[in-house]
Amino acid sequence: MTKSDTKHPVKAVSKKELHSREELQKQLEFQKEAVVHINSLYNYALHLTMNPDDAEDLVQETYLKAYRFFNSFERGTNCKAWLFKILKNNYINSFRKNSKEPGKVDYDLIKDFYHSIKDTRTDTTEAEADYFHTLMHEEVYMALQSLPEEFREVIQLCDIEGFTYEEIANMVESPIGTVRSRLYRGRKLLRAQLENYAKKFGFNTETE
Repeated sequence: MTKSDTKHPVKAVSKKELHSREELQKQLEFQKEAVVHINSLYNYALHLTMNPDDAEDLVQETYLKAYRFFNSFERGTNCKAWLFKILKNNYINSFRKNSKEPGKVDYDLIKDFYHSIKDTRTDTTEAEADYFHTLMHEEVYMALQSLPEEFREVIQLCDIEGFTYEEIANMVESPIGTVRSRLYRGRKLLRAQLENYAKKFGFNTETE
């Protein structure tokens, strides 16, 4: 027997162990790519549902579905936009139809990871409330919430979340021209709502 014929024994890896390793890697990548956007997702969900409990449920359903289909996410693209699209579809398919049953998922497989996401969301509730009040006074926030959903949504996506027109068009499933039109009309309505507020704080609302 030559030296080249001598083989070191290789420990066999069971399918279960291999699956566990793959699952751990998936969780780590999901944490890095997706969970970091949890605050923005909650803010968007709150603008859609206008109810904190419904927003919480919508975000949790979104993360469950996103995790289930994370292998289909194209690496290198905008994960935040991908998550917002899932959330919007969940909102249309579930909340608008008053059917809040989440899609099927192997919950036992990811229960610990899911609870870590939920805990992250719970820990940031107060911070997000502070965020809204820091970003805009109550009058501004209420004015934005008073806008029709189609205008409120695009302002949220563009002016607060910073998505491009193309990304917003994909999320709301409308042409870019429609997105631009809604933004223009929404901002105009918001400006009208805020004129008294602006005058109260000494801003000049008259155009040249």
